[in-house]
Amino acid sequence: MHEKPDFLDVPMRTAKPRTSGLTHVLDKGLTLRSLEDLLEQAADLIDVLKVGWGIAYVDPQIEERALLCRQAGVTLCLGGTLLEVSAANRRIPELARWAHRVGISAVEVSNGLERMSADEKRNLVRDLSGEFVVLAETGAKDGHTPVTPHLWVDEMEADLAAGASLVIAEGRESGTVGLYRPDGTPRVDLAEAIVERISLDQVIFEAPAKSHQTWFVRRFGPQVGLGNVATDEVLALETLRLGLRADTALLTGPARIVVPS
Repeated sequence: MHEKPDFLDVPMRTAKPRTSGLTHVLDKGLTLRSLEDLLEQAADLIDVLKVGWGIAYVDPQIEERALLCRQAGVTLCLGGTLLEVSAANRRIPELARWAHRVGISAVEVSNGLERMSADEKRNLVRDLSGEFVVLAETGAKDGHTPVTPHLWVDEMEADLAAGASLVIAEGRESGTVGLYRPDGTPRVDLAEAIVERISLDQVIFEAPAKSHQTWFVRRFGPQVGLGNVATDEVLALETLRLGLRADTALLTGPARIVVPS
């Protein structure tokens, strides 16, 4: 096994299972071979792998996918859209039985389609947290619903009280809704409001683009939880966390470069 270098002063990163600085990766339908390669290279950097949207429902190899993640110590999570569609069809018990059967241990409870009341979502969190690790997402997907920071934080606090292990701030794969303005810039007031009232180790900020990841690392440090990370960006994100990329290099190391004589 390759011995990791240790000659640089970089931020301390705890080993898994981590309680802070989580990396939540979006799986958009990797082949099993590609997933094996990803886990062989970066399983120690991946805390949660979310099978996006309803992909798990149509994936004939979902059981094999779940097994690979268990063996690698990565939590496999269903996408929130699958749960929302199941809730709209009154099929949550069936969803739960199927998820157990194929070996999935975590579910995302979201209301991005805005088909549930706040009480209905909270009850789902409460019911499912007895069987699964629940990641509860706040925020709509349409980009038109007004973003009110204190209401987002109220919902997150209620979800945590109902049994969610983590809360997720919606940003989508596009990074242009919810946590972000249409031009992709972060809503600073929203991010600050969340961190002011909720412990940083309980929040995952969806940050699909490098610019988003850089902003959050610069703002809240290398131990910020980041989600919807692309499968081919896992190592690149870690370089941002450790100050091994120009965007964050001067935040963690010496202010000047010293060249040996």
